[in-house]
Amino acid sequence: MFLQSLLNKNPDFVEAAVALHQARAIPANSYAVDLDAVAANTAHLMGEARALGLTVYAMTKQLGRAPGALDAITGAGVHGYVAVDMACARPIAANGHNLGHIGHLVQVAAAETGEAMAMEPDYWTVFSPNKAAEASAAAARLGRAQNLLVRVFADGDEFYTGHEGGVPLEELDTMINHIAGLPGVRFAGLTTFPALLYDPHTGGARVTPNMATLARAAESARHHLGGEDQEVLQINAPGTTSTAVLAQLAEAGATQVEPGHGLTGTTPLHATGDLPEQPAVCYVSEVAHIHQGTPFCFGGGLYVDPVFGDYQTTAVVAHDPSEALTKPVPVDMPDPAAIDYYAKLRPEPDRTVGEGDTVVFGFRIQAFVTRAFVVGVTGVRSGNPSVAGVWDVLGNPAAWKGNR
Repeated sequence: MFLQSLLNKNPDFVEAAVALHQARAIPANSYAVDLDAVAANTAHLMGEARALGLTVYAMTKQLGRAPGALDAITGAGVHGYVAVDMACARPIAANGHNLGHIGHLVQVAAAETGEAMAMEPDYWTVFSPNKAAEASAAAARLGRAQNLLVRVFADGDEFYTGHEGGVPLEELDTMINHIAGLPGVRFAGLTTFPALLYDPHTGGARVTPNMATLARAAESARHHLGGEDQEVLQINAPGTTSTAVLAQLAEAGATQVEPGHGLTGTTPLHATGDLPEQPAVCYVSEVAHIHQGTPFCFGGGLYVDPVFGDYQTTAVVAHDPSEALTKPVPVDMPDPAAIDYYAKLRPEPDRTVGEGDTVVFGFRIQAFVTRAFVVGVTGVRSGNPSVAGVWDVLGNPAAWKGNR
């Protein structure tokens, strides 16, 4: 779904990926990231966010928390980062970036609260009184005053399966009182996920019922708090975030937004519409072998985010950059339940494909759940592309040297 957008809006990046892979600078099984495009996308989003008074915490799980990507996004002006889990938080903090939000989507495990608190996050989301007490104990040990966000829900809210959790709306006042009685923490606001979802019928983003729940929760919390506290209540509203929806979120009451795929031009809206952000990522593989006439390419990162359900995946197959814009080849992807050692390419009978050819995919990536490399590429726009770094999906430098 995203390959055509990539070829239409950032063809030079595809050519650069082919050239660098053929030069042995990009390994097979890599998510290549156009760092200059990421920086430009982020700067554009930040301009709109500042005009709307929104705080921006970037999500980088899809980019494998790569330090080069963190530097590019920070340089473009974001306020900090949201960590989906502790594996996200560690490279954010270790590389000197501001940890803006932790605990949402994944709660902080009891044994990791001290480590998380030492990273001094701006905000920490809790789903229950017990998780608030754990955060309090960690904050008290370190002498911190930690801002807590409470995830709240009501009947009719929408969650991805396995993402459910939070405090029932009718129990919010009790939760606020509970936090008020704990040392080292304060109730600072509310959150949900997802606040927006892609609407296949309109090709745009729709506000979920969760946002109405947030609005009711905010009204209740402000009435309960009174005084100055009600004026600084934070409303954190992540989901399908890009420049195109910032005004929609601000109008719905959001104060904090958390773009991830919006910074790489790969939200569902980018696959179906002409949005300001430029596609900035691709998956790079190579033809591993040919079995009875069928070419197989290496896997390891063939996780396709199922935002669109099942569809025919295609890939560019090229021996050199001059072939990068040739007609894409259909691909038989491995079953999601299988280990993705390889994918099968289905070129037309008159198409010559050889071992070692570069294979470029344009699907919506989630590097952190794979065993792929993440490769930062700079200089695409200037016509002088080069590799800025190769990392694993935990944000560590990869022990990969190619043929050097």
